[in-house]
Amino acid sequence: MKIFSNSIKLVLLVAIAVFFSLSHVSAEWYPYTVQVWDPPFDMNSPRSDFKYVPLAKATKKWNICVSFPHMKDAYWMAVNYGVIDESRRMGVSMQLLEAGGYVNLNKQISQIEDCVESGSDAVVIGAISYEGLNNLVSEIRKKGIPVIDVINGMSSKELSAKSLVSFGEMGYKAGEYLVQKHPKGSKTVNVAWFPGPPGAGWVEAGNKGFSEAVQSGAVKIVATKYGDTGKEVQSRLVEDTLEAFPGEIDYIVGTAVTAEAATSILRSRGLDKKIKILSYYFTPGVYQGIKRNRILAAPTDSAVIQGRTAIDQAVRILEGEPYEKHVGPKLYIIDSSNINSFNRDSSLAPDSFKATFIVK
Repeated sequence: MKIFSNSIKLVLLVAIAVFFSLSHVSAEWYPYTVQVWDPPFDMNSPRSDFKYVPLAKATKKWNICVSFPHMKDAYWMAVNYGVIDESRRMGVSMQLLEAGGYVNLNKQISQIEDCVESGSDAVVIGAISYEGLNNLVSEIRKKGIPVIDVINGMSSKELSAKSLVSFGEMGYKAGEYLVQKHPKGSKTVNVAWFPGPPGAGWVEAGNKGFSEAVQSGAVKIVATKYGDTGKEVQSRLVEDTLEAFPGEIDYIVGTAVTAEAATSILRSRGLDKKIKILSYYFTPGVYQGIKRNRILAAPTDSAVIQGRTAIDQAVRILEGEPYEKHVGPKLYIIDSSNINSFNRDSSLAPDSFKATFIVK
């Protein structure tokens, strides 16, 4: 009788596990609160809140080409999950390309050209350069193919749509968080600032936003170090800065990769109690760092949602459906006060997700 009872328990546990697994997979991500810029393509335009609801399904199996700067960090893994899962949900084909890093602009251009030649119906681009892909965008648009700007930003006026937030505001929110802790009139704190790869649109915007925000508080930027968002590069930049400013740094602020690298570097140097860390965007490493009180905070731009809305924009344009030309999720800060209650699925890929490049 006990064996039978244990068998029933096992069956029930398996059934519960399957139920929760299926409910997670089938859970709708929408409606999701985003902001719409009007007029579009100008980050200074007025914004209004909008409940985003994608199309239920595509009417045909469109071929969508997606290009990322790289897949070297978990931030782009979140966007990868967004474009993959939404392509599957909508029933379209998708090919994802990654250029290997922010120094590889020519490679990104060549990859996209090949993808278009192979018969893509639409192109979604996470751009390496703010200006460097404008000629390519123009050539693609001449072929009647829609181009959606996701995450990083491009300056081209010929884009079909944008699915992105203001990284200027992301940087500003990180700076604002510091100012709230160190208002003008209090003791000045020294910050080492690591905005990311030079020339990328999101980096220049983030740098501007952060620099402007800290001017209103007792915060001094003593070093600004640009570099690719690979862990090796960011680790070297952090190490070099600590050597150049011994005993002077109060905060390390920068990319998520910077923040993740800095946690182990500071611990190994015995500086983890003296120097605090802040990221200006959100990844699983930053998530764990906040939970473990090793990283103070980070704004989230809901990277998964940006990937999802970019795919929906592409399909809407191809099918002649109404679409918002410029959308991005509302930004908010995550710290110890809300780390256990925020919508994790909007910002991070599931733990089980592996980099995926094809949806057939």
